[in-house]
Amino acid sequence: MKTYNTPSSSSTRWLTAAVVLLFTGAFFSRCASVGTPNGGPYDTLPPVVTHLSPMDLTTNFKSNKVTFMFNEYVQLKNQQKEVYTSPAMKKKPLLTLRGKNLLIELRDDSLLPNTTYSIELGSAVADNNEGNIIHGLRYVFSTGDRIDSMFMSGYTEDSQMADSLGKTFIYFFEADSVETPVEYDSTMFKYKPSKIARSATNGIFIAQNLKPVNYRVYAFFDSNDNQTYEPSIDKIGFLDETYNPAQMPGFAIWYDSVRRYHSADPQLYFRMFTDVSFSRQNLNEQSRPEQHKVLLQFGAARPEIRSILFDSIPAEDIIVEPLTIGRDTLALWLKRPSESLPDTLRGKITYMKHDSLRRLQEVTEDLKVSWRRVESREEERERERLEREKRKAEESGKEWIEPPRPSKFRFVDFKKTAEVNPEKDYALEFATPLTKFDSTAIELRSWSEKGDTIREKIHFIPDSLSVRKWLLRAKWEPTRKYRLFIPTDALADIQGEGNDSLQADLTVADKDKYATLMLNVVPRVESARYIVQIVNDQNAVLHEIKDLTAGTHKIEYVPAGDMRMRIIEDLNANGRWDSGNMVERRQGERAEIYKNDKEEEIFTTKTGWEFDITLDMGRLFAPVTMEQLIERLDKREAARLLKAEEERREREAKDKKGKDSHGHSSGGIMGGSGGLGGMMGGAGGLGGMMGGAGGGMMGTRR
Repeated sequence: MKTYNTPSSSSTRWLTAAVVLLFTGAFFSRCASVGTPNGGPYDTLPPVVTHLSPMDLTTNFKSNKVTFMFNEYVQLKNQQKEVYTSPAMKKKPLLTLRGKNLLIELRDDSLLPNTTYSIELGSAVADNNEGNIIHGLRYVFSTGDRIDSMFMSGYTEDSQMADSLGKTFIYFFEADSVETPVEYDSTMFKYKPSKIARSATNGIFIAQNLKPVNYRVYAFFDSNDNQTYEPSIDKIGFLDETYNPAQMPGFAIWYDSVRRYHSADPQLYFRMFTDVSFSRQNLNEQSRPEQHKVLLQFGAARPEIRSILFDSIPAEDIIVEPLTIGRDTLALWLKRPSESLPDTLRGKITYMKHDSLRRLQEVTEDLKVSWRRVESREEERERERLEREKRKAEESGKEWIEPPRPSKFRFVDFKKTAEVNPEKDYALEFATPLTKFDSTAIELRSWSEKGDTIREKIHFIPDSLSVRKWLLRAKWEPTRKYRLFIPTDALADIQGEGNDSLQADLTVADKDKYATLMLNVVPRVESARYIVQIVNDQNAVLHEIKDLTAGTHKIEYVPAGDMRMRIIEDLNANGRWDSGNMVERRQGERAEIYKNDKEEEIFTTKTGWEFDITLDMGRLFAPVTMEQLIERLDKREAARLLKAEEERREREAKDKKGKDSHGHSSGGIMGGSGGLGGMMGGAGGLGGMMGGAGGGMMGTRR
C-alpha cells in the first residue's frame, strides 16, 4: 500500500488519517505468515492491541499512566535500547507488565505545554511464548488541544561504505529556536531536539508528528545504545539546509511484509561519518596479551610519542608495530629471551596528551602490564609424562636425557599447498617480528611438464604495513610448478626460537580462471585522485586500487561472480577515505557505488572474460537527487527480495527432502505475504526494476 504526502491542508489531513491507519493498523490486525515446522503448527503472529487507555491521539493529556491491553501475555525485550520519547522526557517512562497489560508510567512531571509527545516502543514488545515482536509500536498524545500531524521521511547511509546505516536517531530542531551555525556548529551540544525519529534496519525513517515549521535536522548512529550522541564514537550526519515538512514534495509509504515495519521513499539524505575532530588524545588502555607483546590503545589517531621505556629492557629491544591505519593501536614487541621477562613489566611513556582545554601537552605516565603463563591441559600432561620418565630413570640408576622439544616458532598461516597471485606475490606472515632472516638459505625451485628443474631468483620485500610480514617476489609463470623450502633455523623470532624445516608446493593462479576489468577513468577534474574497491554482497573488499587518475587501468585476477564497485573521491590524495567534521560543517569524502547506464549496481564477471567499464566521475559524483536515491534503493530492495526468494526456495527444497524422510515440511517465510510477486507489488511494483545484472558493460572473452 502506498500513500502520498502533499503540502496542501486537505491532503495533509488525508495523509494523516492514512498513515495513522497504517501505523495503528499494526496494533489491531495481524499481518504475518504461518509456517508449519516439524511437530505441528508454530505461532508466528505478534500480539494484538485490543484496547488503549487513554486512547491514542488524546489531546489535553492529564494522566500519568497509559495502559496497553493485548490479546495474549507479552514480554519486554531490549527496552533500554528500544524505548524512547519524542521529544525526550527528563525521565524515561517506566514500563510494567501486569498479566496481558502493559502499564506505562510517565515519571516526568514537567511536560511542555501545548506539545505533541510520542512514546516510541520500537521492537520492545513481543508475545510471551514465541517472542513474536510488534514492530513500530507507539503512543501519541498532546498536552494541548491539537496533535502535530506533519511527516517527513529520509535515509541514513554510511558515508564510507556507501550502504544503509539503520537504527539511527534523527533529531529535529526548530530553526527559529536555535542559532544559525556559521563557522562553528554547536547545535547538538547546546539544544534539545523538539522531535526525534529513528531509522529502521534498512536506513529508512518516517518522522511523525512534526509541525509545519523549518527544522535543522541531524542524525547519529547510537553505537553504545545509550541514546546520547558521543562525538568520536557515534557516527554523525547533518544537512546543510533547513526543511519544512509542509513544503516538501510527496513521498510514498508502504508496509514491508517481510521485515514487518513500514517503509517509505526518502525526502532527506544523510551521509554518516565519525567526527574524529572530537577525539581526545590520551592513553586509553594498556595490556599484555602475550609474554612478548604489549598493546597500547590511544583515544585519537597518530599519537605523538616521545619515548617508551621499560625497566631492564633497552629501548632498542622494543619493536613498535602500528596495528591500525591511524596508529591509534600499537603493539610493542619485546626482543628478549622468555626467561628474562618478569611477569609484571613496569615502565614509562612520554607523549602529547590533550588537557582539559583540548591543548596538547607533553606528559609522562606510568606503564604497568602483567602476564602469567597458564599451562594448557596438553602441556600439563606432557610435563607430567616427562617427570614420570625422569623419576623412573633415576630410580633405576639410569641417565635421563630430556628429549628435544619442538620449536615454538610460529607462522600466522603457513599452508603446505597454496596458489600465488602474481600481482600480490607470496606472503609470509609470522606471529612475532623476526630477529633473523637468512634469505640466502631459502630456496624456490620450479619445474615444468618437461621435467626441467630451476632454482628461481627470489627477492624478499618487507611489507609496508606490518613488521611481521614479508612478500616473496619471483618470476611466476602459470605453466610451472614451484616448491618453497625453508631450512631449519633460517629464521628466528624475538624469543630466540628458530623455525623447523618447512616446505610448500605453490601453483600460479591462472588468469583464465579469473576476470579482468579495464577501467577507463574520466575524472571530474584532471588532478583528481580516486580509490576503487571491488566488494562482494557482504561489502567485503576483494580488490582495492588506489591513486587512480585519468586514463585506462587494468585490474586482473578479479574473482568471477556478482559484485559491486565502490569508488572513493580521494580529495586530498592520501590513499584513504577521510571523515568529516560536524562543528566545521564539513562533510566526509564521498564514496559512491558504480552504476551503469541502466542504473544497475551489481555486475557479474565471468572467468576468462575482459570487461570494459567507463567510470564517468562527473556523473557518478554529481549531486544526488531524491529521484535517483529512490531508484537506487528500489533496485537494492528488488535484489534483496530476489535473494530472499532464492533462499526460500532452497529451504523449501530442503524441507521437501525432510518431508520425504519424515513426513513433515516447513512453510516458507513468504507464504503468508503472497510470495515475492505479492511483496514486490506492495512495495510499489519493484518487479520491473529487476533487469539483468551487469548491463552496460562490454565483455569479451580473452
